[in-house]
Amino acid sequence: MIIGGSKISREELEVINPYDNSVVGRVPIATKEEIDKAVESAKEGFKENKALSPRERYEFLIEASEILSKRKEEFSKSLVTEVGKTIREARLEVERAIENLIFAAEESKRVEGSQISFDSSKFGRGKVGFYARVPIGIILAISPFNFPLNLSLHKVAPALASGNSFILKPSSYTPLTPEMMCEALLEAGAPEKSVNLLTGPGGKVGEELVKHPEIRMVTFTGSKEVGERISSLAGFKKITLELGSNSSLIIDENSKYMEKIERIVSGSFSLAGQVCISVQRIFVHEKEYKDFLDALVQETEKLKVGNPMDEKTDIGPLIDEKSAIRVENWIEEAIEMGANLETGGERRGNLMTPTILTDVSRESNLFRKEAFGPVVIVNKFSKFSEAIEMSNDSEYGLQAGVFTEDLRKAFEAFEKLEVGGVVINDVPTFRVDHMPYGGTKGSGIGREGPRYAIEEMTELKLLCIDLGQSS
Repeated sequence: MIIGGSKISREELEVINPYDNSVVGRVPIATKEEIDKAVESAKEGFKENKALSPRERYEFLIEASEILSKRKEEFSKSLVTEVGKTIREARLEVERAIENLIFAAEESKRVEGSQISFDSSKFGRGKVGFYARVPIGIILAISPFNFPLNLSLHKVAPALASGNSFILKPSSYTPLTPEMMCEALLEAGAPEKSVNLLTGPGGKVGEELVKHPEIRMVTFTGSKEVGERISSLAGFKKITLELGSNSSLIIDENSKYMEKIERIVSGSFSLAGQVCISVQRIFVHEKEYKDFLDALVQETEKLKVGNPMDEKTDIGPLIDEKSAIRVENWIEEAIEMGANLETGGERRGNLMTPTILTDVSRESNLFRKEAFGPVVIVNKFSKFSEAIEMSNDSEYGLQAGVFTEDLRKAFEAFEKLEVGGVVINDVPTFRVDHMPYGGTKGSGIGREGPRYAIEEMTELKLLCIDLGQSS
């Protein structure tokens, strides 16, 4: 826990390695007094960071990226032990985090406004002016367990780049790497009081922070249910919510999916399927169905499940056994409702083999809800419009992927799919960290990506000057 640049250590909340259930760390549970202290620190930190020039913010963010680069393997191993992702996945997250800091640093120099032509109105003659983007204050960042480094940075780096301060409340599953990240920001020269991290259960620490009147914005990544709870508690605050999904992938007839079958498998099962934009529902044209399914099963069965620290492991554990049991139950439910198990479906503790089911009922949990596990469903369609309708048959709308060689269908998908992003000839799991990222419907409110997060974390302020000219 970090308040105003000072680290606070108490062994109250255990951090568990999902692979072997060993205790890898212990962190404090923030008290009400510590919450208030962090808020007071962030108030002062806001003043300090706001007073810095864009160049000064750029410099400490670039320095933070260089610190992460030098400590890449240390951060990667921390991610493996508390998240359970494979060492290769962990290194990729650190690489993205480094790039994310650079993107935020670059955007710190582009927080700009624009001139207003008041005399476009007959009542505005003789007046000139402009608007500027100004920081809003304390940003409360609540980050998830699956990408505790990079998704924390998606919130705190734009906050600092735009002149705000932050309080970070990481997932109780994965608080260790975010604490290392905050220490790196402080080492890089970020204003001490602008960097604050509080640990503890979301229902206790998180809710107290969400309700706090001094917080100006809440940015949250997690489940739809918790997002709705935050919305009900936040009151008069700005909110960005990046919530769940059950992303679809459409395989059109005559499309070149075979060239990217490994990519499709990776998009389905990376991080044991615990990715917001993981492929969950695949809709395949009936002419391609058999060939696609055979290739998907064959490639999936090559994946190695096991120790995430092993360089050869492809899939590590789910975050806890409760989650693994839930996914197992949903698979059994789908089979009872008529689905066919093509491969996988086996569980050993927190580990699950990658699972493919076909002919899955639209009333099943695997079709309707977010699985957040290593399982995909494959159903067939005859008309492209049918695939779009099935994709839209969801309370979520984050991203969708479409494999097609027909440009008209690509634009039809862009127009009609009810999602925040459409990816043509790739999986919906595609994301680079400077693109606008967010969803529609139950997948959230607002957008991430440093430029777009800064827009959420700033307000427009207008200056109008009367030059005294006669009308």
